[in-house]
Amino acid sequence: MPTLNLRMNVPIDAVTSSDILKDCSRAVAKIIGKPESYVMVSLNGGVPMSFAGTEEPAAYGEVISIGGLGPSVNPKLSSALAEILESKLSIDSSRFYIKFYDVQRSYFGFNGSTF
Repeated sequence: MPTLNLRMNVPIDAVTSSDILKDCSRAVAKIIGKPESYVMVSLNGGVPMSFAGTEEPAAYGEVISIGGLGPSVNPKLSSALAEILESKLSIDSSRFYIKFYDVQRSYFGFNGSTF
């Protein structure tokens, strides 16, 4: 149920994309404390985006989860994801916003129903 959506203005090749998907999936599962078998990660590279008035490398992310998020977890997840983006795509952590959504079970669909 944890879902990470990442958009960045940097193009991503297939090899780098695969590495980022794996690293982010592991990080989300470990830090939130949910099974990786429920984690979904989507990447959208090469998106037109400006940050602070420039088109230098930048990214925006959203994490949606049923529980597991909060004041003690969000900074750790933000740091881990920023580190992945910096190491794989040279996106400085100061050019990465992330929004966290902790949703109720009835607002998250799966397998033709909700959790």
